[in-house]
Amino acid sequence: MKAVAQSPLRAWLAGLAVGCLVTFGSVAAMAQATPGASGAPTTPPAASNPAPSTPATPAPEAQVSPPPGEVPADGAAVVRMTYPARPVASLAGTATWDQGFGSIMAAFEKVRTEMKTANLAAAGRPVAVFLETDDEGFKYEAMIPLAAPPGGGGAVGNGVRIGLTPTGEVLKFQHRGAYDDIDATYEAITAYLDEKGLNAANLFVEEYLNDVQGPDDNELAIDIYVFMK
Repeated sequence: MKAVAQSPLRAWLAGLAVGCLVTFGSVAAMAQATPGASGAPTTPPAASNPAPSTPATPAPEAQVSPPPGEVPADGAAVVRMTYPARPVASLAGTATWDQGFGSIMAAFEKVRTEMKTANLAAAGRPVAVFLETDDEGFKYEAMIPLAAPPGGGGAVGNGVRIGLTPTGEVLKFQHRGAYDDIDATYEAITAYLDEKGLNAANLFVEEYLNDVQGPDDNELAIDIYVFMK
């Protein structure tokens, strides 16, 4: 297979696989301006005219929402929590980076087909658990939560098995926008972890909150759970 340039997401995943955190530098939304950095005086000159007796009322500041893939510097959008173990129907898969989204979506469809055959009810949105990565691609588990595991557990059919989601302490981040643009979100996550001095484990989960037409669909909503050491 022809080698491709390593994207920020691929570099971040590969860094986790060897237990290292790759630093991509600060994200624009997380950069803090340093007062006086330009050499300009920090104290304004005295006004030449007396101040008016009634001060003008300042206009209210506009509330600007951060663009997709941007993690606020104060961590307001980051949630620390325990990811619970849930019963799932699961299918293992491998994919190249360029084919990743399509491979994961196809795996979900296979799991749904086997669940229907086995009369298993879904109880939550599908998740992809990322297990191993390299420059060419990755290994994953496509999982759909179940209302209850079937008696006996084990295999369902065509490679679909009954299991549990991983559990542990995680940081929850959000990606809102096309999957093609998810690298920017992982850059922001990496910068946040580096800024806070946090160490991520070699495990993370993407939960797909809605169904979209393809990797370029800007309506996609994903929650990303990064497991901590």
